[in-house]
Amino acid sequence: MLMLPLLCFAPMVMALVSWLLGRRSAPARTLAVTATCALALAGCLSLWNREVSFDWDGFCALGLHLRADGFRSLYASIAAFMWLLSAAFSPQYFRHHHNNNRYWFFFLMTLGATLGVFLSDDFYTTLIFFEIMSLTSYTWVAQEETPGAMRAGSTYLAVAVIGGLTTLMGLFLLWKELGTLSFAGVKAALEGQQPSARVTVAAWLTLFGFAAKAGMFPLHIWLPKAHPVAPAPASALLSGILTKSGLFGVIVIAANIFPGSAAFGIPLLVLGGITMLLGAVMALFSIDLKKTLACSSVSQIGFITVGIACMTLLGEEGSLAAYGAVEHMINHSLIKLCLFLCAGVVYMNLHRLDLNEIRGFGRNKPVLHAAFLIGALSIGCVPPLGSGFNSKSLLHEGILEYMHHLQHTGAAWWPVKLFELMFLFSGGLTVAYMTKLYVCLFWEKNRDAKLQECYDSMRRGYLSWPTAIALILTAVPLPLLGLFGSRLLSPLAERAMPFFGQEALAEIHYFSAENLIGAAESIAIGAAVYLLVVRPLLMRREGKSTVYVNLWPEWLDMENKVYRPLLDGLVAASYAVVRRIEHLPDCRLVRQWIPHSVAAATAWCADIPDMPLFRQWLPAAITAVTRFFGEIPERLTWLVRKTLLRAKRPPKTIPVGNKLTWYVGRAADTVAQGLNRSLTKKHPLRTDYEYVLDAQHQANRRTTDRISHSVSWNLLLLAAGLVVMAVYLLLRSEV
Repeated sequence: MLMLPLLCFAPMVMALVSWLLGRRSAPARTLAVTATCALALAGCLSLWNREVSFDWDGFCALGLHLRADGFRSLYASIAAFMWLLSAAFSPQYFRHHHNNNRYWFFFLMTLGATLGVFLSDDFYTTLIFFEIMSLTSYTWVAQEETPGAMRAGSTYLAVAVIGGLTTLMGLFLLWKELGTLSFAGVKAALEGQQPSARVTVAAWLTLFGFAAKAGMFPLHIWLPKAHPVAPAPASALLSGILTKSGLFGVIVIAANIFPGSAAFGIPLLVLGGITMLLGAVMALFSIDLKKTLACSSVSQIGFITVGIACMTLLGEEGSLAAYGAVEHMINHSLIKLCLFLCAGVVYMNLHRLDLNEIRGFGRNKPVLHAAFLIGALSIGCVPPLGSGFNSKSLLHEGILEYMHHLQHTGAAWWPVKLFELMFLFSGGLTVAYMTKLYVCLFWEKNRDAKLQECYDSMRRGYLSWPTAIALILTAVPLPLLGLFGSRLLSPLAERAMPFFGQEALAEIHYFSAENLIGAAESIAIGAAVYLLVVRPLLMRREGKSTVYVNLWPEWLDMENKVYRPLLDGLVAASYAVVRRIEHLPDCRLVRQWIPHSVAAATAWCADIPDMPLFRQWLPAAITAVTRFFGEIPERLTWLVRKTLLRAKRPPKTIPVGNKLTWYVGRAADTVAQGLNRSLTKKHPLRTDYEYVLDAQHQANRRTTDRISHSVSWNLLLLAAGLVVMAVYLLLRSEV
């Protein structure tokens, strides 16, 4: 059916049209963008009651395969709806911004690529649109072109490129082992049998790129950095939809390759639990409005991942967890659209995000107040208006169902009980940090009385009518989904069950006594954390007022402490190796002996006999490693206790440079002073080596940064070249 490729490629064509219109008339461009989003939403809604497919076998050898069924048409519709409201909100937000034409161009390009991801029917088609989406959405992060935006953009691009290449390697292995990349074909090839070790490795490699886009630990580093610097409408789409494209891949792998597999489900459950708790703790400590919402997205992605893991572990009996996962995906998309647009209202009026500076802005602003309160109640799972209550209750029931399953089989169930307590505690942290934001914006007054008077005077002009309508439309669905979950959420989740490989449930009682008790427990935990942690510990008294303080340790920044030093070291080492190779002498060793040795080793490897090492020992080792993953929860708990939770003394401050350059420089100064008193009195040596070594260290660091930026730029050009090649092959195949 031609409707499917039109939904994917028409927005990309309209992106060029909008760019041409924007060079002459900004209102015409805005109208074209809004009309394109509205038509995309209408096209997605027209596919709801039909199951259609599109196959283009001649596209790039493996073909282009699209399908619209219950879950895919559902999430394509949600994506188009969010794009439409973001387009309606954006004109006032970008009224005084630069490079607006570029933003709108990539706005529509990303829409087409995202719809392509959600409508794909095989891993190859998913990867093509996934990489286009990563490239086009990079410009959102770097839109403002500030140093922080460019650094966050390089982080986002590096995670996207490395994740995409890892996924590509996984798909190569999966194609070699199964001979197909279609979702149905992969499921049929593994029907009734456990995946082999090679298929398992291929699936985990494929999962890497999807988990990176979803923001799952330990690949979550781009979310807290990208959202504060990206425009608010783009942040709403990054958090609400682009993360769900990563979860789309996780769901496909779990439902088609590992149904009922504990070797996959337990590590996924552990990663989801760490993501869930870590994101909530980071949000609690943050004092930046958009960064708090970004860390909240990390936590909510963890909740959804927990649901997918429970569905995997329960096999055919995982319908309840699957319902919770898909409903929480829907809720989180709509909630973050509402909350990030509220944050956009704050930023476009104040151009500030620090809680101490925006404190009291929401007072006497009923539209903003109502929209933010609805979003906060929904993500805090406060019944009955909080739509998140329905989905998180099902996720909680999925955990309890898995615990009962372990009790029935006689396996150890107490780790899952501890996990359930961590689930409730993470939900309580959600209530605490959303209460912190709500009280700061709408109840407290700013420390500066004149600034508060200025905020109070912005009762009407702070919001235009189109922006107010867009904000209201984002908030209205949330209480409806909370109040009428059985009539609205359940039918939507039921449509998704065939895609998840689960059976539909007859009836779900959302407001049961057990669910209300679980919500009350999380709310009580949240109130206790707010009163006992946020108010006394995360706020400091200055004079007659208090200020919010950021106590998050810098050494917990994984990007700056782990990933960037590791990559910089690899780049520097590679550069050094290349320089050494360039200066090797033209001798017989280089011209003959080394090539002959490599050729002989390659020939020997090709003629390896059928030894037990390769027939028995290596498969047994892979099996042992796979079983080892079952012990990961206990090992990770021990590791966290020994590292993250261990109290450390604050590091000593160094006047100049780092510890190495300071101590080595001081030692050299001592030696030089001793020589100046004895051997070098006439020609004394310098005694400021700590400054000399620091200057040399800074020069080496600048060289490494230039190399890193060059590599990032080359990766961007590589991605652009892949897109151009794909367009060329598309046109070539049509001819």
